[in-house]
Amino acid sequence: MHDGRLRRNASSRVPPLPSERTRMVDHRAPSTSRPTPRTVTGAARDTGSGSGSGSIGRRAVHRGHVLHISGAPRVEDARQHLVSVPDGALAVDAAGRIAWVGPFRDLPAVFADAPVHGDASDFLIPGFVDAHVHFPQTYTTSAHGGGQLLEWLDSCVFPSEARLEDEGFARMIARDFTRRRVMAGTTSALVFGSAFPHAQDALFEASRDAGLRLVSGRGIQTVGSGPATPLLTSEEDAISLSCAEIDRWHAADTGDATTALLQVAIVPRFSLSVTPTTFRGLGELYDVARGEGVYFHSHLNENDRPGTGEIAAVRQVYGTETYLDTYDGRFLPGSERGGSSLLGRRSILAHAVHCQDSELARLRETGSSIAHCPTSQQFLGSGTMPWRRTRASGVNVAIGSDVGAGDEWLVSRVLNDAFKVHLSEPGDAGVELDAAELLFLGTLAGARALDMEERYGNLDVGKDADFLTITPDRWEPLALTLAHGIRSDDAARATDQILFTLLMGLREPAITSVHVQGRRVSAD
Repeated sequence: MHDGRLRRNASSRVPPLPSERTRMVDHRAPSTSRPTPRTVTGAARDTGSGSGSGSIGRRAVHRGHVLHISGAPRVEDARQHLVSVPDGALAVDAAGRIAWVGPFRDLPAVFADAPVHGDASDFLIPGFVDAHVHFPQTYTTSAHGGGQLLEWLDSCVFPSEARLEDEGFARMIARDFTRRRVMAGTTSALVFGSAFPHAQDALFEASRDAGLRLVSGRGIQTVGSGPATPLLTSEEDAISLSCAEIDRWHAADTGDATTALLQVAIVPRFSLSVTPTTFRGLGELYDVARGEGVYFHSHLNENDRPGTGEIAAVRQVYGTETYLDTYDGRFLPGSERGGSSLLGRRSILAHAVHCQDSELARLRETGSSIAHCPTSQQFLGSGTMPWRRTRASGVNVAIGSDVGAGDEWLVSRVLNDAFKVHLSEPGDAGVELDAAELLFLGTLAGARALDMEERYGNLDVGKDADFLTITPDRWEPLALTLAHGIRSDDAARATDQILFTLLMGLREPAITSVHVQGRRVSAD
């Protein structure tokens, strides 16, 4: 247990600030008390049976062309860290960790009696990491809202998310969401959650039973337009429900946030969905919860339509110098401090399309990361995150599908869009991302954003065996392109070409097995 500091600081409601705007509130919590999250280090909690619980498994060898980004490079150095082992082997120990990687012919004798899966025609790559995806928007993909971000939220998103109030529907969408993750090879994801606690329970249960990694938090909204009304709570309930979710699900599988598959984030939808009072309460909560490895996740600088867009609205409502100030505890007019910062090494902000230089510098200073969502940014006409300027700031950038404005579940399809939009940036801003940089974005950068780079993200020996087996013959266009495409006589260049073809041409049917901690996962 905590020492009660959070309970004392948060149990009495913070008085409204003079600048606070009118709220629409819908009380949903059964109790107005604010529980203190339990300490999660120590003995593991009982999470029940399922394919995701119990012992890791037995030793195994997986055969195929191994491709991954080794070490801990920056994205611009990814090509120098690209490992390619044609007809390679990945040996997994009984604890679900990578014990050896190398040519299949050199497999150590200690693994001679281990079962061998796959053959030389397969590919073995790290599991994809989706740094921004919306669970309650599973069925919203490609919905036409007749406008940009704010109009789309009112006409499509809020009505869709309100349907999860029905518990049966919430369980169905949780199963479908989890199944789509397995099909797409997304072994780890930062998931923007539902407003309804029972829907979040269904999501965590489905992920646990499948054996996938999940970071998620209920979507927090204490103010909004008419269509958002079913999703709103009071400020007090917003904090109470977040505390309860942390207590119930954070590191629920192992009791240790450094090893857990299931983790919780504090997730206000965006600054327009909460008030200064909410921000103050969330800051108090995160002052304690960040020490237990709880994450923070939201949206930043997505739409810059002059006068009526997201960024203009945030700055008008709060009177701050920048959008980021609202998450940095400086949410009072003139960017005066009103509470604690929500930024840090487990803080990930989606989009960041239109950041000021000072915002990028602050993200880097705090160790926060960006979830880059090129697919959804095209769908909503939000523009393109400037690659060269953003990367020059030193901020870690991961990739996010942003389902449902994003209409691609498969991270490699989102990487395909990233390649295209940045090649098309005007003038000297355009950049051609190479295959290794793309693979880095879809794997190791996401693990870094989630502060789990020491556990997964590549196929280095000692890490958890989170990987995919790709069988090109299961998707004929990919198999034919790999077999008959032009290849350079230079070995390194030929490897780049093969990896680029693999990422650009991959589709779900070619992903024949998905592994987390060496265990094959399934959502059936």
